[in-house]
Amino acid sequence: MILAVAATQFEMQPFLAAVGVDRCQTLISGVGPVESCLRLAAFFSGQRSRAITAVVNFGVGGAYGGAEGRDASLQLLDICLAQSEVLGDLGICFPRRIDDLPPQATAPKHFELDPLLLEQTSRILEEEKIPFHTGNFVTLSCASGTTERGEMLQTRYRGLCENMEGGAVARVCREFGLPLLELRCISNFVEDRNTANWRLQQAADTCATTAALVVNTLAERVHTS
Repeated sequence: MILAVAATQFEMQPFLAAVGVDRCQTLISGVGPVESCLRLAAFFSGQRSRAITAVVNFGVGGAYGGAEGRDASLQLLDICLAQSEVLGDLGICFPRRIDDLPPQATAPKHFELDPLLLEQTSRILEEEKIPFHTGNFVTLSCASGTTERGEMLQTRYRGLCENMEGGAVARVCREFGLPLLELRCISNFVEDRNTANWRLQQAADTCATTAALVVNTLAERVHTS
């Protein structure tokens, strides 16, 4: 069975309205990498986790919009799938760069997500004619509030978009040996902060219904195989 994970009730509620009955278990992880890691690890340490065979993490994300090398076709409300996750502000922070920690203080920072789940989901979205992007996601403890910071992070990690939970979810899934799919919908561009430009509710709804489509289809194919 799939475990569907979202950071907030705001993101989870439209998913619950769209997903099929008994298609998955769900978990609200809380906002940020620390809370997400804690709640997910606690879940996998309990009895309910024994039936889980894969994790789908979904929610809104902020797209990198200004740096050279970005995906110029990326628009608000587009769906994005993670090929990899990175804990983007784990390191030594300078005004215009982030350096990795010295070798004696290393910790897991980069995570490749499950290629089979990514391939299966890509096929589902293509069949449903839902446009999507794939790339590297950046997880942060502090969401970026300036264009300059967004450009620095996009350049440093060749990032497609940023969020606050995915890297922590990926770390826990690695620890427990579970495949992970991460799916996000773009609610805003990373720029000098202006929430008037955001499409938060629409992005949450779009992401939730798309995640429900993926979970329902994956569950159905497992059931009929």
